[in-house]
Amino acid sequence: MRRHEMSDEQWKLVEPLLPRQSRGGRWNDHRTTLDGMLWILRTGAPWRDLPERFGAWQSVYDRFSRWSSDGTFERVTKALRIRLDRQGKIDWDLWCIDGTNVRASRSAAGASKKNAKANPTTTRWVAREADGGRSCTWSLTAREFPSPPASPRVKRTSRRSSSD
Repeated sequence: MRRHEMSDEQWKLVEPLLPRQSRGGRWNDHRTTLDGMLWILRTGAPWRDLPERFGAWQSVYDRFSRWSSDGTFERVTKALRIRLDRQGKIDWDLWCIDGTNVRASRSAAGASKKNAKANPTTTRWVAREADGGRSCTWSLTAREFPSPPASPRVKRTSRRSSSD
């Protein structure tokens, strides 16, 4: 077993969950193709840089795309998740979101939107504890929270002079 490839034990868990060939031409071996997919996902390399031992990159990519769209990966991860949950190996109270892959627009960083209309005034609310004592259910009262004054908008001028 090479780096980034499944062990025999891992393959025995996944193999019965993969689709069977029904008709058409002969498929490449599922294990080799899946190892190629895992190699791409673990290394972050482009599909065209897939080593030849996994088969043609286009074939591996096509199967990856097909399994993504037809729900094969969803079925495999669901079955493995159920198995791990039965073994008590999943802590459902722990959640982790990797924000490095979340893209945001320019305006999320504070840049103005092109041709943006002014947003309506937002009413901000603050919840305040009613009695201050410890209990499993706190009584809350809500009151309006004054919004900070809006900063005046700066009118931008064109870089070109009007004499052009």
